[in-house]
Amino acid sequence: MKRLFDLLFSSIGLLLLQPLFVITAIMIKVDSSGPILFRQERMGRNFRRFKIYKFRTMVVDAEKEGLRITAGGDRRVTKVGKMLRKFKIDELPQLFNVLKGDMSLVGPRPEVEEYVTLYEEDYREILKWRPGITDVSSIIFREEEAVLKNQADPEEYYKKILLPEKIRLAKEYMVKSSFSYDLKLVLNTLHRILSPPDVSRDGYRQKIIRDSSRES
Repeated sequence: MKRLFDLLFSSIGLLLLQPLFVITAIMIKVDSSGPILFRQERMGRNFRRFKIYKFRTMVVDAEKEGLRITAGGDRRVTKVGKMLRKFKIDELPQLFNVLKGDMSLVGPRPEVEEYVTLYEEDYREILKWRPGITDVSSIIFREEEAVLKNQADPEEYYKKILLPEKIRLAKEYMVKSSFSYDLKLVLNTLHRILSPPDVSRDGYRQKIIRDSSRES
């Protein structure tokens, strides 16, 4: 049922979003030099590596110039990229990943191998599932970049504070997963994207502040 939902939704989505894809591609090419799509290796189901697709939102070779993660105000992000990231338009090419079977519409977000290795035992359980375009952590941590911006070491904060929480939420999702729950998460994701950004609305704001203080 889940795979059928993925195939149906991704096929219809790619068909309906063609005009937006064309407009986005033109905006990216006009705004900065480089490819339209960004491809990065992520760890998928059963630890199988795959290339995740995104619309490029940063300058070419951005990973060579800074951190793997992106914090608010990152100078590597292009003007068009800021808008694409704000409304999560950069994630839409992952519908191709869903169609190919690399990903699911809803499921634990895929990480790079470096981060998976840090919590390999946890990911042995998590990666029995296809990673997803959205999940509970995508909704809760919508303002992740704004949170990371305020950290002395954004990457360490991500690895030690945010990633363990995302792992916990992924395991929680695996227990609750159902067609109706997935549909609810898709609708909640759309609602969060269209709602005005506000870090204070984050359900884990107090936890983040508390853990951040503990780390400092």
